[in-house]
Amino acid sequence: MSNIVLSASVRQNLLSLQSTADLLATTQGRLSTGKKVNTALDNPTNFFTAQGLDNRASDISNLLDGISNGVQVLQAANTGITSLQKLVDSAKSIASQVLQSPTGYSPKSNVTAAAVPGATANNLLGTAFTNNTVTGSLVNNDDTGGAAPITGATKLVGTAGAGSNDLGTAITNGSVLTVDGKTITFSTAQTTSTTDSFGNVTIGIGAGSNLTVQTVLSAIDGITGAATASTVSGGQLVLSTGTSQDLAISGSGNVLTALGLSAGTTARVPPPLSGKTLTIGATGGGTQTSVTFGFGVGQVSTLNQLNAALASNNLQATIDPTGHLNIVTSNDAASLTIGAIGGTAAASGQPFYGLIAQAPTADPNSQSTRANLVAQYNNVLAQINTTAQDSSFNGVNLLNGDTLKLVFNETGRSTLTIQGVTLNDAGLSLAPLNQGVDFLDSKSANAILTSLNSASTTLRAEASTLGSNLSIVQIRQDFSKNLINVLQTGSSSLTLADTNEEAANSQALSTRQSIAVSALSLANQSQQSVLQLLR
Repeated sequence: MSNIVLSASVRQNLLSLQSTADLLATTQGRLSTGKKVNTALDNPTNFFTAQGLDNRASDISNLLDGISNGVQVLQAANTGITSLQKLVDSAKSIASQVLQSPTGYSPKSNVTAAAVPGATANNLLGTAFTNNTVTGSLVNNDDTGGAAPITGATKLVGTAGAGSNDLGTAITNGSVLTVDGKTITFSTAQTTSTTDSFGNVTIGIGAGSNLTVQTVLSAIDGITGAATASTVSGGQLVLSTGTSQDLAISGSGNVLTALGLSAGTTARVPPPLSGKTLTIGATGGGTQTSVTFGFGVGQVSTLNQLNAALASNNLQATIDPTGHLNIVTSNDAASLTIGAIGGTAAASGQPFYGLIAQAPTADPNSQSTRANLVAQYNNVLAQINTTAQDSSFNGVNLLNGDTLKLVFNETGRSTLTIQGVTLNDAGLSLAPLNQGVDFLDSKSANAILTSLNSASTTLRAEASTLGSNLSIVQIRQDFSKNLINVLQTGSSSLTLADTNEEAANSQALSTRQSIAVSALSLANQSQQSVLQLLR
């Protein structure tokens, strides 16, 4: 070829044709691949930048599979928790049936005290405070009949005489009868009876007074608050007093002599249980009962007050119309025996003396029902265990203590570790029940319900945690997908060709190539003409 000599025009046209062919090949390559940068030779900067973006997008895309598996693991655990909650609710229903079923014992442990006279639900103490009768002898020194007991409404003034209706011994002016700290003053300055703002009484014995011994008795009753009116009976004053305090009588002048009374204090007779104490040992894990009967602060006088004191010891009381107090275990402690009974109310001669509670008697039919409920409960617990064990995905079980670790970026520095929990019966602080031991009474059922409520709280808390983690993982999953799109879009913007532009280039280069071929042909024709001349 070195011996071949081309003219300048031919060589120029040939070079142009070669250049056009190269450009056309490049354009056709871009059209066929869709890229304007196919190798580092096309554009080193764009090629390697795009390659880095594509590589990162590929790495993140590979991580998406692990993230998707993590989502399924969390969803499997959440499905398991939903089922576990339903099983716990079923167990609650079984325990509630125990509360609604007949008491497992009939009769339950109980004691009945001796009758308390006058005791009622509103007054357990018995007959109200009463005083021993206070009496005073009244004698009318009748001239015709001699000294004789007074039976009528004898006037307080005048002197004894034939057919008189006066007090045998007239009360002198200024005499004072003191009753429970209040004074009854006899005065000739008036003929009526008056009472001052302090409750002190003045009885008029002036000339013309028609006031009688009954006036004095009414004044005494007003001071003592007697429920039964004081009277004159068989020549004697019979004073009835109130319940608030003992009756204290004193006097000045001749009032005590005239009325046949003696100075002194007469004590009240208290109700049978007043001031007595009652203790009952702890029953069924309850608090020992210790009460004092009475009307004072902190004391017990009504059935409601007694039951309030007994409640913490799993006991309750009733009273019948004859005054018998019965104390029995509540349904919470139906399987247990009442604790030891003591206190002064249990001393010799007192209503609770010698009382020893007997053990409860089991009811076979009721106990059979409760035993069946125990079996049902244990079956539910077995399902709780298997459900927790089956809540896995791809070998990872967050309800069986497994750990899930998710990686979110290609460097491995962005991760999320989810520590599983054990949610079998032991993990929920539940345990199988025993026949003849559990569900015997309401207290046992309530204890199980308390444990089940706690298990529900645990499940709800774990469901909340799983939900939060699932939300995080799904957010990162969406983020990774969007990031891959961003990376791939960025890579494409650096390497992809504009097909419209390249198609136009291809058309233009094809035209240029045709022109170059024509030009080369013309140049070649001029050389052929020279050759013809030489021939």
